Amino acid sequence: MSLKLTDVTLTYPDGDSRLTALRQVSLEVPKGSLTAVVGPSGSGKSSLLAVAATLIRPDSGTVTIDGAPVTGLSPGALTELRRRKIGIAFQQPNLLPSLTAVEQLQVMALIDGRNPRSARSRAMELLDAVGLAGRSGRRPHQLSGGQRQRVNIARALMNDPALLLVDEPTSALDHESGGAVIGLIARLTRRQATATVVVTHDHTHLSAVDRVAEVHDGRLLLRASNP
Repeated sequence: MSLKLTDVTLTYPDGDSRLTALRQVSLEVPKGSLTAVVGPSGSGKSSLLAVAATLIRPDSGTVTIDGAPVTGLSPGALTELRRRKIGIAFQQPNLLPSLTAVEQLQVMALIDGRNPRSARSRAMELLDAVGLAGRSGRRPHQLSGGQRQRVNIARALMNDPALLLVDEPTSALDHESGGAVIGLIARLTRRQATATVVVTHDHTHLSAVDRVAEVHDGRLLLRASNP
């Protein structure tokens, strides 16, 4: 398993009491598989993603990534873990306006101290995988919303993560573009052998995923994907 949550409970301060965001949540996501997390606003989807990304430490329970428990690691060790093991594609691509598509990816590898030549080769390989090799020299304002989201996903894969976490990738896209992006994530998950979790409000493209995790009031219910 590349991601395993076991009996995870997470609470937040709420006046004089605490609000429970996740209630004894357990989830396993194997390498090469795609799990969609769905549920109404405020149900705990974003909290689950933040815990999986090690951005929030749960009150109780364990988080295991690529076979190693990570819940008790220091902040510095967690930063290193995220750089080496976790790719995160946030809802807004937040691409740097002055950088081309290929440079958006290259900078991730350079931060990790990789060779510039190998970084460019890897970046071009990923842009080709997302269908943007021919637009590698374009800046964000020269790309469509769907193309910017593809760059965002490719960037998250730049350092060969064991775990890929994607937040609402279709929220700003039309139906056709949204379906293309979900299909792309599914193909890349298998090609790159990542364990992938996608948080989404969009139920129309769930046939492309392996499993659906429904979150309601902080509780998790698993089911197979739609036929």
